[in-house]
This record gives sequence, C-alpha cells and structure tokens, in this order.
Amino acid sequence: MAMAFGIYPGGILGDDQGIIHPVRPDDPDRINEALDELQGEADTLAVRAYRSFASTVTPPPPTPADPRACLRRGRTLDLVLQFREPSGDLDGWPEFVREAVRTGGPELTSVQICEEPNLDLPAVDGSTPNVLNALVHGVIAAKQEARHVAVGFNAVPSFDPSDTFWSDLGALSDGRFPESLDYVGLDFFPDVFRRVPADRLADAVTAVLTAFRHTCLPQAGIPDTVPIRVCENGWPTGPGRPERQQATTLETVIRTVADLASKLNIDGYSLFALRDADSSAEGLFHHFGLLRDDYTRKPAFATYRQLIGELRGRPIRR
Repeated sequence: MAMAFGIYPGGILGDDQGIIHPVRPDDPDRINEALDELQGEADTLAVRAYRSFASTVTPPPPTPADPRACLRRGRTLDLVLQFREPSGDLDGWPEFVREAVRTGGPELTSVQICEEPNLDLPAVDGSTPNVLNALVHGVIAAKQEARHVAVGFNAVPSFDPSDTFWSDLGALSDGRFPESLDYVGLDFFPDVFRRVPADRLADAVTAVLTAFRHTCLPQAGIPDTVPIRVCENGWPTGPGRPERQQATTLETVIRTVADLASKLNIDGYSLFALRDADSSAEGLFHHFGLLRDDYTRKPAFATYRQLIGELRGRPIRR
C-alpha cells in the first residue's frame, strides 16, 4: 500500500466566526486545469467535498457545489458529512448518511462522518449538540451501507489535559463503532495558530501525530490497526507570511508525515486548500490556497505537485 494524496478544491471555508465565501466564484474549468496539473502522472487524486445535515434549519451549502465535475482522470471523491442540526436531534441523520453512501457512485472512495467534532467553533460540528452520538450512529450507518468505501471521522489536536473528548467517545461507543472504522482523520495546522521555529517544525509534527496515535485513539478504544489520515493541513500566506515560506513549510510537514507513515500507520494526506478565498483580505483564513483567488499559482503549487509525484509510490509497511 502507498500514501494517497488529496486536496479541497472549493472556495467556501469556515473560520472562527463562521462561513467565508470566496471573493470570486468557483470556475470548474480552471479548477480542473489546476487539479490535472497537480495530479501529474499519478493514477488518482482525492477530491475533498463537504455536505451538511440539518432538519430544522437551512444547512450550509455543499462545497464545492458540484464535486463530480472534478472527478476526471481517475480522481476520487472524499466526502465529508457534517452534522449541523442545532437541536441535536438525530432523527433523519442515519438515513442522510446512508443515502449519501448509496448515491455516491463508483468514484466515492471515502466518507468522513462529522467535521472536527472535538472543536467548538461555529463552522464545525463540535459546536453542535449531541455530536458524539451523531458521530457514533453516523459511522455505524455508513459502514452498514458501504461496500468499497472507507468510513472514518476526524478530529483536531487537543493540548488541554482536561479534555475528555476521547474518553467520552470510548465510553459512548459499543464494539460496533471501532469495528466500523477504516480510518481516523487528523486536521492540524502546525505553525499557523501557534508559531513554530522552522528548525523545530518536523519535531512538532512528529509529536502531534505520535500523541494522536498512542495517547488519543486508545482512549476511545481505537486500535493501532485503524490507519490515521491527515484530512486537512495547510499554511496560509498573507501579511508576515511569505509565499515562499508556504512552500517550504508544507514540504517539511508532508515529508515528515510520509516518513512516519509506516511507524504510525498513516495512509493518506489531503491539503487545505487549492485556492484562496480572498487574496487581498487581511484575515488569516482567506489565504490557505496553493493558488491566489484569481487562480494564479503560488510557489507551493509546484511543491505539492512535485511531492505527489515523488511520494505517491512510497510503500507503507505495516
């Protein structure tokens, strides 16, 4: 087995206040041009997309609006199903998950249940009541429906020793939950929200991934045989953040992840994101793209393309 790579190609994203809409609309032709170039000679590239469930309010729009438009040249769909029902009522949620798996088509290769359920911010599911029950029931429902689709969930690192997310998940889940998991994802952004010196970045990445594997997952009863997957990682440009530094930072992170793949059973990496929401904005979250908002390339675009070409064939020995 070899490392798999992916990217989120949409323009909409969330920050610590809510949803950010891109200053320019998605252009499917230019998105596909960029994805084709990134993919290079690789057989596939995972396209990350998001859909939300809510029964009593209007959910956030899916993003990208039409992910299937990106699924050419063997690209596959990595679908995130968010639980955004403000009442926390699970009525209709398992069927929403099953329907998404049933209708996903042959390009659907992975389904992530909930988005960052351990982070209490408006745009992610940790702010939704009853999210732990939604996570457990959603994973089980997806696996019951899935045939050749990897089912998992994701989380963010926690540096709070009093955080009980993982132990609470372990107490809530029965044997069906860990048995239904094909992977557990990690969203992490080293040197973004807490600055890390360049010469210590690889060590910081190693420490976070090692703690996730050996400290967090065992508390929830998730064994080492379930792979870890980096579902979201990126580094924004903007004021005080040079574009060349984005390229060098991402290269350090991705090479470190690949070097740890066999030791920690890591099976994939997905980058956030393809394009800036607004390259002229001052906000940190607007600048995560490998492309500027007008689809012109930053240096990190060529870096990620080169790394996909080099590392996609590296075997993972378990």
